[in-house]
Amino acid sequence: MNAELDRVARRWAAIAALLTGLGVALGAFGAHTLEPILSEARLATFETAVRYQTTQAIGLLLLASAPSRVRVALPFLLAGIVIFSGSLYLIVALDVSAFGAVAPIGGVAMITAWTLAAWRFLRG
Repeated sequence: MNAELDRVARRWAAIAALLTGLGVALGAFGAHTLEPILSEARLATFETAVRYQTTQAIGLLLLASAPSRVRVALPFLLAGIVIFSGSLYLIVALDVSAFGAVAPIGGVAMITAWTLAAWRFLRG
């Protein structure tokens, strides 16, 4: 791996680490601050956003260390995290359920990322 690819991988890993840490912080915030004030349904939505953000951010971290041919999936995964979890956070923060229509776009982006990564791994 050349120095440029190392730099790119480090940037993706840093983004992934920040998203994972933010997910942990948001999870703690939800458990300690939001739980008493949100309905069960809204709290469940928030928890789903946190769960997907953290698990997919860990996946982002793993893919950042993958060969460069696999890293083409990274932008799709990042977009998926932001769109999916972001739309759920907006539902909770603004109490606007219409943002739920955006979440599937993020889900498709995440599925695309993992399918692309699998295909690139298999191609060698």
